[in-house]
Amino acid sequence: MKGQWGLIIGIVVVLVISIFAVINVDPVEVNYLFGQNEWPLVLVIIGSVLMGGLIVGSVGMYKIYRLQQQVKRLEAENNQLKPDTSERSRVKERHKNKKDVDVSESEQS
Repeated sequence: MKGQWGLIIGIVVVLVISIFAVINVDPVEVNYLFGQNEWPLVLVIIGSVLMGGLIVGSVGMYKIYRLQQQVKRLEAENNQLKPDTSERSRVKERHKNKKDVDVSESEQS
């Protein structure tokens, strides 16, 4: 359900930006470091939104990548710290056998 709401909100935002961009079609002067040019405002708005989306998406993907690497590292560390279950069962078995021997010795006396 959470993903559906995100999709709906995203579509609404895209529609609002598209309507805003289509309404503003007048040419505007864009200054570059090496010159200037006139562009329709609709292209400037849509280009700015796309660049912003790409930047935010790239940063988000980088953070997800870093978190996945951290999860893998912590899982490996967790597996190293877990006690060996076969060793634990052998210790329990030896302890149980020792109790059985103690009980049989006390019964013999």
